[in-house]
Amino acid sequence: MRLVDYLDKGASLDPDAPCLTTDREVRTYAEVRELSSRIAAALAGQGVGPGDKVAILSANDPVAFTTVFAISRLGAVWCPINPRNEAAENRELLELFECRALVFQAKFAGLVDQIRGGLPNLATLVCLDGELNGALGWQQFLDGGTEYRETIPADDLAMIVGTGGTTGKPKGVMLTGTNLEIMTAIVLMSYPFEGRPVYLALAPLTHAAGVLCFPILALGGEIVVMRTPDVGAFLNNLERHRVTHTFLPPTVIYMVLAHERLDTTDRSSLQCFWYGAAPMSAARLGEALRRIGPVMAQLFGQTEAPMMISTLPPRDHFRADGSIATERLASAGRPPPLVTVAIMSEDGSLLRRGERGEIVVRSSLVMAGYYRDPDATAAASAHGWHHTGDIGYLDDTGYLYIVDRAKDMVITGGFNVYSAEVEQALMAHGAVRDCAVIGLPDDKWGERVCAVVQLQPGAAVDGGELTAFVKERLGSVKAPKQVEIWPDLPRSTVGKVLKTEIRSVLAKAGPA
Repeated sequence: MRLVDYLDKGASLDPDAPCLTTDREVRTYAEVRELSSRIAAALAGQGVGPGDKVAILSANDPVAFTTVFAISRLGAVWCPINPRNEAAENRELLELFECRALVFQAKFAGLVDQIRGGLPNLATLVCLDGELNGALGWQQFLDGGTEYRETIPADDLAMIVGTGGTTGKPKGVMLTGTNLEIMTAIVLMSYPFEGRPVYLALAPLTHAAGVLCFPILALGGEIVVMRTPDVGAFLNNLERHRVTHTFLPPTVIYMVLAHERLDTTDRSSLQCFWYGAAPMSAARLGEALRRIGPVMAQLFGQTEAPMMISTLPPRDHFRADGSIATERLASAGRPPPLVTVAIMSEDGSLLRRGERGEIVVRSSLVMAGYYRDPDATAAASAHGWHHTGDIGYLDDTGYLYIVDRAKDMVITGGFNVYSAEVEQALMAHGAVRDCAVIGLPDDKWGERVCAVVQLQPGAAVDGGELTAFVKERLGSVKAPKQVEIWPDLPRSTVGKVLKTEIRSVLAKAGPA
């Protein structure tokens, strides 16, 4: 399926049903389909055709999201650009992807000015909601439309997504229509859907919140788009729109749990509250199950294998007697029917249940490769499996446990310490709101375990107490030798803690 086929499927069920909703307006399926056709004609008028790359630089916006389906109608390729990236990184991505057109919001005009020069392939700039010298205004763009033919791309390429900018040179992940069709099928088979779904999108549509819209559209559901992230408004929308499905990264869920209106918000419509994009504290997850409801649903994936490497639906958070399955809360669930997961050693051998190694995947969910980077593609698919870069194990019942990113493992005094394990222990302390554990150079130990902690509002605790708390649970080797308490942690747009920035700050500070 093309991306636009999800929209057209929903329209075939009820063209007059709400499709994209914001606080200011409701657009029906018929209206969104018609606008996507007009935008496709306008792109064709600018010479965009099959295989051309079209970038979108926008916060959550219904018209920007409709443009995704217009790109698909032409057989062109959607390239989401993250507005929170540094200008240099976005310019590098536009150059790497060979983008022919860039559609952007006026509030990012300054960023566009920084990145548009010296890009020979970038022939067309379109401003969604304002004016910028050298860019087409929205109405001018639409008025330049021409006839076009809907196209199914021969190579099935649907989108190219930038990744790796926080850890090195950005790469372009090539995702096909088949990749996203498999993802959609897994969503629909793995999680509860009763009646017509209403999906609340607070997280960026350029990331997980966007691709989770496709199964909603296939069922003719409604997508409520939040233009700006606000936890209070999120709770208002949850109640007002009778939301059935939503997605948030763990750090934002922690904010929801801390919000004064959570317990008085009507949450009875919720069927599925997805969490993912980063590990979630088992202690906070238990709290969410009690206070938000028995609707929490984990998904584990990565850009290269979107969303659904493993799934933990709401029912799997509980034992047969209805009690919370605390032993499973630290897991990432089980691989779904269309995905095979194994654990691999450094020499390419597959390991037995319970043994730790790199998580590897086989599935039509896995990307077509990295754009214009055959070496990186070959490295990621060595030994006939896709390599996730995550360290984990499968237990005897098939549940997957992620213990760390390979690059985040700390080797201290000759022992391997998995930072995620230490983070889980710290998050069990009532004063800790969030944390990150890294390894820092140490003359005695080679590396020392260092924890950077953000406290709950009004909480007070010192580093010694936190070290003792972890030592009691994990032993002295895994207990942090250094604890820093910061008012907040640096994060990406999807809520992931940026350990590279933490390392940089602490490296400049020198030894503790």
